[in-house]
Amino acid sequence: MTAQHRPIVRRPLPEHVNTLAQTLPPLAARVCASRGIRHSDELQHTLDRLPPFELLHGIDTATDLLVQALELQQRILVVGDFDADGATSTALALRVLRLLGAEQVDFLVPNRFEYGYGLTPEIVAVATARRPDLIVTVDNGISSLDGVAAAQALGIKVLITDHHLPGAELPAADAIVNPNQPGDAFPSKAMAGVGVIFYVMLALRSRLRRDGWFARRGIAEPNLAQLLDLVALGTVADVVPLDQVNRILVAQGLARMRRGQLSPGVLALFEVAGRQPARLVAADLGFAIGPRLNAAGRMDDMSLGIRCLLSDDLRQARPLAQTLDQLNQERRGVEEEMKEQALAELRRMHLEESSELPVGLCLYDPAWHQGVVGILASRIKDRLHRPVIVFTDSGDDEIKGSARSVPNLHIRDALDAIAARHPGLLVKFGGHAMAAGLTLRRTALDTFRHAFDDEVRRQLGPQPPAHVLLSDGELAPEEATLEVAETLRFLSPWGQGFPEPLFDGVFDIVSQRVVGERHVKLLLRWAGQSATVDAIAFHADLAQWQGATGQVRLAYRLDVNEFREHKTVQLIVEYMEVVPGAGR
Repeated sequence: MTAQHRPIVRRPLPEHVNTLAQTLPPLAARVCASRGIRHSDELQHTLDRLPPFELLHGIDTATDLLVQALELQQRILVVGDFDADGATSTALALRVLRLLGAEQVDFLVPNRFEYGYGLTPEIVAVATARRPDLIVTVDNGISSLDGVAAAQALGIKVLITDHHLPGAELPAADAIVNPNQPGDAFPSKAMAGVGVIFYVMLALRSRLRRDGWFARRGIAEPNLAQLLDLVALGTVADVVPLDQVNRILVAQGLARMRRGQLSPGVLALFEVAGRQPARLVAADLGFAIGPRLNAAGRMDDMSLGIRCLLSDDLRQARPLAQTLDQLNQERRGVEEEMKEQALAELRRMHLEESSELPVGLCLYDPAWHQGVVGILASRIKDRLHRPVIVFTDSGDDEIKGSARSVPNLHIRDALDAIAARHPGLLVKFGGHAMAAGLTLRRTALDTFRHAFDDEVRRQLGPQPPAHVLLSDGELAPEEATLEVAETLRFLSPWGQGFPEPLFDGVFDIVSQRVVGERHVKLLLRWAGQSATVDAIAFHADLAQWQGATGQVRLAYRLDVNEFREHKTVQLIVEYMEVVPGAGR
């Protein structure tokens, strides 16, 4: 919760809402129509609605490489990334390759603090100790020109599977599968790395089936749906847009997890997070499980997280999950300290409420933790609602930055434009629309600050876009029922690009009390009516709530509160403002 004013804007209702309302409850039709759903069958998240793997450019060449590696029992080395998407991608690749009969398959994930991101020549040098015949990258590689060249110079074949946006030049790998590469016809450009490697494994299984591999080897053909818990976790944790393909993958993974069909490592992570799989939603993966898995790569070594996901024994997975939980607690402490330092710097500059604050903001502290700068950038972006890049030292007179953006600014393309205008300014960069990473020489920071602010202003104008809350409208008391709340909860996976329903309205505060450290428990009455409803504001601005004694306008989510197996409707308050002159 924050005291900053945020306009509440109600989503316009398209005309096709009436068509949807013929097959969906009115409120569900209203919510889905405003998110671009035109037909109710778009909410049928069955696997047969996934586009075929044949549409992926390079998929045949990729399967040729993998089939040869299996036939000859070559050594396969999976090179992953140090975030949750990379960890789930790595674990999925190893699990499937072993199920398909690979006997010599291992993984290598770069340590963030020693080698940085991707298939670098340094990582190739480390990999040579494993004597791989084939390197398979997951969630990285599309920008690894030098790393691929180094591997091939050593006689190692390279298959790249990635989802990041490519640069002007592609690496000369033996095969590339990336829906964002030029000429790719796959309809979804939003898949996470784990979704891409899942598709590659589907294609490999299909080829092996056609070639009679399973019968010849006496191997049971695996049901790859058993790996959808990993696909769902990596997809949600990577905060990629939940287009229809990703909604299907996540929905199927969630359904399996709710039935208890999940790997021991994922189950152990649920246990340490205190979550029950039976009623989980996508937000549980994004806010409870993903951060614990990410903590390994941020604070230590992602190999720990991958070993947890690869564990087939819950007794072995539990201590690994507990270590991940401890690392996450450490990460939260470091993040909070860094956040206070960053906000203190803004206050010293007298810029936080000033029009002088750059529209594209860069912050730097040589002592900040490399593994947490991305989260810090996200927190500052949310607070100030403008693109933010947070830098810290990385050694060798270089600094690393992690960027987070706002809607209508593609941050990776913005960095590309800066690199074109200022040749040599950026040592390297890469990323997505909403998040990116980059490296600069320390002496180039001031030049980059101005270049970044200029580019952001060029795209967004002299002021950052208004930090509005998009509401699905007002709920009547008779709509705020347990049945409606349950329907919305499980209607679809909600997340990036397909946000959970948010409503707004005016209420009278009947009572309020602080629970925990900073949560406000409320009893509310709909304005002008007698009906009441429970509500809670998590991580609230307590000073703001103490001044709220009359009528308030709220933006809120409709939720189900479960206590001792008893379910009640509860509003989750996302924003509050006092109605001027009302009840005061």
